[in-house]
Amino acid sequence: MQIPSNSTDPFVKSLSEKGEEIRQLFLVHVQNITKRVPVKVMLGDGTVSDQESFDPTMLRQFYDTILKRLADWITSGVSSTTDQDLRRSFIKFEVSEGNYVLSCHMSLQYHALLFYKPDHRVIDIQKELSEISDKIKHHQENMVPKNDKVIEEKLKQKGYENMDQQKLFEILFEQNDLTAELTEMLQSNQIKVNELTEKQVALFKELDNLLIEIYHTTSIMIDEMRMIGAEEGCLCIFNLEYLKGDIREGNINVTRISTEVKDRLLNRMNEIVAALKF
Repeated sequence: MQIPSNSTDPFVKSLSEKGEEIRQLFLVHVQNITKRVPVKVMLGDGTVSDQESFDPTMLRQFYDTILKRLADWITSGVSSTTDQDLRRSFIKFEVSEGNYVLSCHMSLQYHALLFYKPDHRVIDIQKELSEISDKIKHHQENMVPKNDKVIEEKLKQKGYENMDQQKLFEILFEQNDLTAELTEMLQSNQIKVNELTEKQVALFKELDNLLIEIYHTTSIMIDEMRMIGAEEGCLCIFNLEYLKGDIREGNINVTRISTEVKDRLLNRMNEIVAALKF
């Protein structure tokens, strides 16, 4: 049974009312946590831009505080997921009363956008990368004809001029010294490209270190379907399940819950309310 519920049963209505109180308290915290502050960033073309962002570490601290206040509830701690630029940070916690399990899921979904730090080094690196890319292309375009020329000259020195490919293959197969000599000469032509490629990799790594993430969200309550649809916002839902052996059943006959268990479940909801009042 998901809470809030439209059931007219007095117990379920009380659970739903407490659930709504918790949702509103959670929303107020999220709104405070996600207040955006101005941040200066650099775009790919070197333009400095004004953006706004919030600090996701404050959300984790908030979750940690809640879980510490609900010490006897079962939880796996703070969790997060990443799907390209979409982020989700959430907690799930539950408690058993008799054969019934009450669980809660609190989550915030937001987007992370990449920018560069406002550092002139970004422009310098981009310029260097462009120059290196042109040099590598130039070397690669000239490498094949240059290598062919090297092989032709070396074979001519060895007396293997104007030879068909099959015969040449046989000679190279049989004469390991000649093959090794040619390989060494060709590799020397590749050294410059390798050096440029290594420099290129190092510059890309340095450029990555100059990236920063800006976080955006909308401080509104959304449902599970909207969260699955990658919408920004927060989620706070409760479930009451009946535990039959190792199987959980969501279809509950409320009239079969004892008065004592009902009171304990309502008190558990009060614990969450208290945990959010800080």
